[in-house]
Amino acid sequence: MSKSVSAFAAHPLRAVALALLVIVIGYALPAIHAVAASATKVDVDIAKFLFAQKEITVAPGTTVVWTNRDETPHTVAASDKSFTSKGLDTNDTFEHTFTKEGDFDYICTVHPFMTGVVHVHK
Repeated sequence: MSKSVSAFAAHPLRAVALALLVIVIGYALPAIHAVAASATKVDVDIAKFLFAQKEITVAPGTTVVWTNRDETPHTVAASDKSFTSKGLDTNDTFEHTFTKEGDFDYICTVHPFMTGVVHVHK
């Protein structure tokens, strides 16, 4: 019998602890991977009085980051009031993480002709 096997035989609690650790890691890794995979960011530029990507589709858990590239202030405000930015000056950003599925229409409250939509689906 090898020395490492006899060490576990002499200490059965070590073998049980190791087995439990392997089981826990086996269950935890897929969950950790799923969280990491869904924790993504998508950028939307605001330029020339337009949301550059007027319509985007993302998975739940995605953070959308709007960046104002204009020299004029803009806002990002959901029609259902689920998110609203402050006035964004040049190069200011606003982030919102979409946790549930649905379609989220938004506008610039300063320039209501500026519209966009975020579709959140698995």
